[in-house]
Amino acid sequence: MKTANRYLALDVLRGLTIVAMITVNNPGSWSHIYAPFKHSAWHGCTPTDLVFPFFLFVVGVSMFFSFSKYGNVLNRESFIRLAKRTILIFAIGLFLNSFPQWAKDFSKLRILGVLQRIAIVYGIASLIVLSVRKTWLPYISAAILLLYWGILAYFGSDDPYSLNGNATVAFDRMILGENHMYKGFGIPFEPEGLLSTIPAIVTALLGYMAGAMIKEMEKQKIPQRLLVGGIAAIAAGFIWGLFFPINKPLWTSSYVLYSAGWASVVLAALIWIIDIKLYKKWTSFFVVFGMNPLFIFALSGLWAITISRIIRFHNGEGEMTNGYSWLYHHIFEPIAGPLNGSLLFAVAHVCLFWLIGWILYRKKIFIKV
Repeated sequence: MKTANRYLALDVLRGLTIVAMITVNNPGSWSHIYAPFKHSAWHGCTPTDLVFPFFLFVVGVSMFFSFSKYGNVLNRESFIRLAKRTILIFAIGLFLNSFPQWAKDFSKLRILGVLQRIAIVYGIASLIVLSVRKTWLPYISAAILLLYWGILAYFGSDDPYSLNGNATVAFDRMILGENHMYKGFGIPFEPEGLLSTIPAIVTALLGYMAGAMIKEMEKQKIPQRLLVGGIAAIAAGFIWGLFFPINKPLWTSSYVLYSAGWASVVLAALIWIIDIKLYKKWTSFFVVFGMNPLFIFALSGLWAITISRIIRFHNGEGEMTNGYSWLYHHIFEPIAGPLNGSLLFAVAHVCLFWLIGWILYRKKIFIKV
């Protein structure tokens, strides 16, 4: 598509988010991680907390260019196309959660996750942008964010934004059941839950509106407009966060504005550097990831599960270990120590999946997920 090809920055930002996702999801040891590669314990926002909303923002930008080929209208053809993609992405996420299927207790299967949230956000955001006028999107987005704030404030406990007292816990328990929710916070709490997916839809809508602006505006003016809009969103999110805390697990409305603002600022910088100043030589590494983003991300997840849950053997001390732990303790930790070895482990995986992506890219194989 000619329009998309003119903005290499979009592919670079998409690829950059996949690199970041693989890096933060695959440390050699979760006990040894540099602070910027950790999520906030609850309220707050680290660089790692920006990775997922960046991807949803780019999904929204890409939606505008993709749907432009079909007139940005909802009809039978476009509905079937987006429904198929939504179901496919969700199914891949559920497959990864249940893998290996022959050793999984399905009574405790986690239903939701990162790919499932991407699927739901993509599906609902697509229906919205194809069904309403573009001029209505800012008002719809504002209404969703205010509504979500009201739901959490009204239906939560005396401490409505706490882990135990927020309204998403009760809602997701009612719909999903405790056995099918994430347990990593110490209680059944789903950070990619159904209720908190509602404001995540706005992250994609903001990206869609940015895509419309990029398409319609003179190229030289785009970075400035994205920069100004991004700074305004960051400021608005920060101020709102004084009353409705910036929180990734709850995907609060302040977090939506704050993270989308940073995505807009980064995209502005990339368009200025790559598409206006034409400094492109360094971009090829990220473009490789940007051409098959969801496939590479899903493949990295499948690989991590395989070497941690399936590949098991006795180590030199007669104890059972898995391939993930063995690689870290016998290869990367001896080379660089516990902390740097953990980072080196993640970087090595980025390089591994870059190689796979590069082979696909060279052979012009683009797997549509």
